[in-house]
Formats: sequence, structure tokens, C-alpha cells
Amino acid sequence: MVRQRKEDTKLYNRLPALRAEREMSRAELATAIGVNPQSVGFIERGDYGPSLELALKIAQVFNLPVEAIFSLTPLSPLSVQIYGGKDTE
Repeated sequence: MVRQRKEDTKLYNRLPALRAEREMSRAELATAIGVNPQSVGFIERGDYGPSLELALKIAQVFNLPVEAIFSLTPLSPLSVQIYGGKDTE
């Protein structure tokens, strides 16, 4: 369910931030979506991309749409999107 990314395609994600704000470990997320914790690490680092099914499971865990978690372009911080203001990255 996890595929190695093509070198020319980068998939950005908010998984570390989402896990942190919910005080969720990689192991807890892995259990919730049915993979091992190493797979969560690979996805977070962008080494591998999730299948559509896995991306939907992750979105369900966080109760967010897939596009709020994954993007083909760099993601601005959620605080910028919610509250406005400058993106400092």
C-alpha cells in the first residue's frame, strides 16, 4: 500500500504536524491505518507515497480531506491558512 516515489515527483504532507497536535505516535497512526510504523516514517519523509486507499484511511483518522494532508506543492502552515497572515517558510 506504500509506493516508492518517482524522483521527479515530490509529495508533501502534514503528517508530523497533525500527529504532534494530536499527541499521536507513529506507532499509533500505523495501528489505526493498518501498516507498520516504518511505513508511516517513509510517508512522512516523502520516501514513499501512500496508495489512494491508505491516503483515505489517513484522512479519516484526522477527519480531514486528503488534500488538507497531501499536496504536490509545498504546504503552508495550517495556522496561516486558518488565521491568515504571512507564510514564514
